[in-house]
Amino acid sequence: MIVEAELFEIRINETEGEQIVVLTEKGGDRRLPILIGICEAHAIQIGVHRIQPPRPWTHDLLCSVIDTLGGKISRIVINDLSDRTYYARLMVNGEDGEEKEIDARPSDAIAVAVRAGCPIFVEDTVLEQNRSEGF
Repeated sequence: MIVEAELFEIRINETEGEQIVVLTEKGGDRRLPILIGICEAHAIQIGVHRIQPPRPWTHDLLCSVIDTLGGKISRIVINDLSDRTYYARLMVNGEDGEEKEIDARPSDAIAVAVRAGCPIFVEDTVLEQNRSEGF
């Protein structure tokens, strides 16, 4: 089962060199903190604030390519947690209406989602595993 989530916050600790994106369960109390890189944190912030860089960033380029080829990003899913590493999928509907899954890092998937305006989902098992492991 997947649970809809939303971006809650991006924490940037420049002195420790640690960035965390936090998703929160819509209509619930579970949160999912994911450690990410500084470039990905900035990419998510730029997307959230709708800042238009002078040239497209990689996430803008990906959205543009998918759109130009007639596809539409329908949602992202944080679908797995293994050895303290999260995994995600971009769910893309092609011109023919067929849904394709594209493997992605969660940080990149979130950066794409905020640009595409698509929903973010998390597998319930990931939220529970995260809770039980005390992340």
